[in-house]
Amino acid sequence: MLVASAATLAGTGPAAAATAPACAALDRLTIPASVMSLPTTGGRVTSAALQRGVTEYCQVDADLYPVDPAAPAIKMRVALPTAWNRKAMMFGGGGFDGTIPDVASNVPFGPAGVPGPLARGYATFASDSGHRQNPAAPPSLDGSFGVNDEALANFAAGDALKKTRDASLYLIRLAYGKKPAEVYFAGGSTGGREALVAAQRWPAAFDGVISAYPAWNNLSEILDLGYLTQVLSRPGAFPGPAKQTLLYDSVVDACDGLDGVTDKVVSNWAGCRFDPRALRCPGGADTGPSCLSDLQIGAVTAMASPFRWPYRIASGETGYPGFPFLSGADMRTPFLGFGTTAPADLMPLTSGYGMQYWDQWVKYFLTRDPRYGPLEVDPRRPGAWLGRISALSAVEDRNNADLRPFARAGGKLILLHGAADELVSPYSTSDYYERVRAVAGPRATGEFLRYYVVPGANHANFGTPAFVAGWDSLSALERWIESGQSPRGQVVTDVAHHRTRPLCEYPGWPRYRAGDPDLASSFVCTR
Repeated sequence: MLVASAATLAGTGPAAAATAPACAALDRLTIPASVMSLPTTGGRVTSAALQRGVTEYCQVDADLYPVDPAAPAIKMRVALPTAWNRKAMMFGGGGFDGTIPDVASNVPFGPAGVPGPLARGYATFASDSGHRQNPAAPPSLDGSFGVNDEALANFAAGDALKKTRDASLYLIRLAYGKKPAEVYFAGGSTGGREALVAAQRWPAAFDGVISAYPAWNNLSEILDLGYLTQVLSRPGAFPGPAKQTLLYDSVVDACDGLDGVTDKVVSNWAGCRFDPRALRCPGGADTGPSCLSDLQIGAVTAMASPFRWPYRIASGETGYPGFPFLSGADMRTPFLGFGTTAPADLMPLTSGYGMQYWDQWVKYFLTRDPRYGPLEVDPRRPGAWLGRISALSAVEDRNNADLRPFARAGGKLILLHGAADELVSPYSTSDYYERVRAVAGPRATGEFLRYYVVPGANHANFGTPAFVAGWDSLSALERWIESGQSPRGQVVTDVAHHRTRPLCEYPGWPRYRAGDPDLASSFVCTR
């Protein structure tokens, strides 16, 4: 009887014609463990109902059951559009995950006015990565699930990605009577890391991947954030909101014109050089909001400098490259940068996102003891915690930049990052790109990977960055995979300030040559 209902859902034309009775027939459906390549105890659809939003679709919610009875189930959602385009899209999460991403949303940096995947006819799906966010915790900042090994592997190693992908494709195939012609993945931040994990661990699982501002070396960044937590907690070292604004404005004033035009966007991010000692208070003491004390100069220098640890860990990573001065100092988005108050052992909710992330990681991933404060572990001298850090590095930093199997399977990857990212360093993504080139070779890398750094853009267009990036990366990826047209001459829009810029392949940046500075045609990509 279910097969008949699914056949009704499948229709006969190129676009399926879903009906409400067929959607309802999916409710309470059993998902066999055998359809998933990683261990589970199966799953079950918990609800299926027709929705009318961006388009008409059947929303299917399901639970995938763990092997460990103490571990949470993976909660997932699939959107099955009435007019299906024979494609599927998986969305990644953010932070510590814990909620199901909006399956009707757009891809990271998706442009305003251009339909997202579901509205285009994609079957879309996503999951909470295997745990539920505590509603009382700040969004995406609940790491309490880390005390359970299976939940940790689902999130940190990416196991939930493959389980969700396999179960979703099972439901899609059952609903429409055929499998998707192409399957894509899109995510930013943690979702960007998940995109790269999927391409590396399961190279044939996705035809195309969009990875934006990816926290790909998650543990390495966490160690840097832990070090910065130590630095910013020192008495007198934290630069308050006014001083952060002073720093940001000073960097823009020093570097804005390096691209040939003054527009509050530092396009020549690679050539931007700024010494915070130019803002030193007389005598080095804190004399007010118009200057930085020696302690504050030390703190902002630490944020902008590479962090190296003097010990070996299993992943082989040795450091994190630090953040641009433009990033953490932008007071339009303090939550993602320094925060508005200094970190402490009882972590304030007004401290920076990264410092709160470190706090949760120390409590639930590292020590697995919530009585530990974030200042009780020093990433430079972890002592008895070194072994645990090393073990976690093998789980959280398992990206080895060997994407040759993904390339051999025909996969294409679009990688992008904002040059003023406050939370995940663009330097780190550039490092990843160079590693891929070193493994695969420059020519072969160019056959399957494009990497772009967007000047002025920040983390996920949070707040009001200097450049609110909008680019139809999905259409570019579709043309590359489905028609063999590699991305060329791409243009990114600042959707808040009504201007465009050429989207330059790394390490290029847009240099002004002549004409209207609000038009991409007035710029040329240079190195």
